[in-house]
Amino acid sequence: MTEKKTKAKMRITGSEAVIRSLMHENVDTIFGFPGGAIMPVYDALYDFRDKFNHVLVRHEQGAIHAAQGYARVTGKVGTVIVTSGPGATNLTTGLADAMIDSTPLVCISGQVSAALLGSDAFQETDVVGITMPITKWNIQVNAPEEIPDAIAKAYYIASSGRPGPVLIDIAKNAQFGELDYEYTRCNFIRSYRPEPPLEPSAIDAAANIINQAKKPFALIGQGILLGSAEKELQAFLEKADIPAAWTLLGLSALPTSHPLNMGMLGMHGNYAPNIKTNECDVLIAIGMRFDDRVTSDLKKYARQAKMIHLEIDPAEVNKNVKADVAVLGNVKDTLPLLTKKIKSAKHAEWIGEFRECSKVEFEKVIKHAVHPEKKGLTMGEVINLLTEKTNGEAILVTDVGQHQMMGARYFKFNQSRSIVTSGGLGTMGFGIPAALGAKIGRPDRTVIGIVGDGGFQMTMQELGTVYQTGAAVKIVLLNNNYLGMVRQWQELFFDKRYSFTELTNPDFMKLAEGFRIEATKVTERSELNASINKMLEHNGPFLLEVVVEKEGNVFPMVPTGAAVSEMILENKS
Repeated sequence: MTEKKTKAKMRITGSEAVIRSLMHENVDTIFGFPGGAIMPVYDALYDFRDKFNHVLVRHEQGAIHAAQGYARVTGKVGTVIVTSGPGATNLTTGLADAMIDSTPLVCISGQVSAALLGSDAFQETDVVGITMPITKWNIQVNAPEEIPDAIAKAYYIASSGRPGPVLIDIAKNAQFGELDYEYTRCNFIRSYRPEPPLEPSAIDAAANIINQAKKPFALIGQGILLGSAEKELQAFLEKADIPAAWTLLGLSALPTSHPLNMGMLGMHGNYAPNIKTNECDVLIAIGMRFDDRVTSDLKKYARQAKMIHLEIDPAEVNKNVKADVAVLGNVKDTLPLLTKKIKSAKHAEWIGEFRECSKVEFEKVIKHAVHPEKKGLTMGEVINLLTEKTNGEAILVTDVGQHQMMGARYFKFNQSRSIVTSGGLGTMGFGIPAALGAKIGRPDRTVIGIVGDGGFQMTMQELGTVYQTGAAVKIVLLNNNYLGMVRQWQELFFDKRYSFTELTNPDFMKLAEGFRIEATKVTERSELNASINKMLEHNGPFLLEVVVEKEGNVFPMVPTGAAVSEMILENKS
């Protein structure tokens, strides 16, 4: 039930107990912003500042997005500390984002003293009530002796099973009060079952269906990355020669160059996997939740196929798509058992059908996106050149919009945990702080943050954090002076009525200069190659602004309400 305890009890304050508890959880990095209700904890942190890398952000939303980036690339739990009231409420977007994208976080917020709760005291907010729907677990701590146990449970819950964000709201009196401190790491909670029990009969049933399949197709989700099951996935796919495609958050779970990797699923995914979804005879979903951006119209989604769903969270099974067989459990455990049961097979003709679809997409879309003949620079060619120069070894962090889809389509991945993006919530402003957190988490890897001019301006104050930390983030700003994805929809589905989507932008070069960050602006194709080289060779953070065509679109595209097999490759108007 427990791991080791501290050797002897110490009489310390609750605020020191917070810091010592984080040390027992092997926390090395804290993203935070101090304030009145959390000041005792920050005062305690002063005496332990050599034990942590504390990143002072410019806004609490920046703190939680940075912690998300850190968690996604390291596999560790991201840690955030903020004050009460607006400090805590500024976390809510990030909490919702982390909840839907299964990102492990522990957020600690200060709160007014317990005696003042319910009195509308200065900066009092019911943060537990506000965040209950968007956290995996939350708790308010009103006494100092409750602190160690709350923190131990928080890290266990955040990181076990299907990961997610946890919030601990600590009253100020609990921070000032004293306790006899001892710490016990948590690995069991009686009412909490992070992983469902494995059913051998489900493995047998799934294997039987796969062994009879003529056209099997695997869908790879983020569950592979969260379960560290990349090798198990490859062994499974290769034994039965099963073509596979990844979701947006499943990117990098399988190398881009792997012969069984057919690309990305979804609204702006690749043509072949979307078309073949409605032609396969067995669909094997692995660690994914059948998001509407993957399935589009459920009434037209893979009706011909038998469904096998490998999933750790029982709530996701049969929620959107009914499974013929559900294999519950961590894919790290279930995939090897399934691999043992399936027969070796070859599906060359079926895989060849994917290849033919890919040729169609290359001729109609990819060729023009990455090697355009027109004068204006395109997002696709910028991203294609970036991935060529980083040899598929960089971590890609994106904001949300057209550039996000272009990055997912044209960036190449050789290593796992190489994509950080806001998938389920689609949070504009995510990119800069998440890239910062990713670089702090993996300083050994090149981190490229791709942002649009809209999302960039939502959290551009975090350039101050980038400068202060010195984190060598390479930020590529693809500037089309529009809220590009909204404008694309207005063009295609609202008769080109561009209602409030055109942006009058600041001088981004002067902005970078103000934050003392090296920067270059590219307006011509002839400048692009040298400018990317300059950015990648620079020893420190860098902002590269590339002015791209104003009305470029992301294709292919599955229109709203259409079947995935009704993907359009180009604008017909």
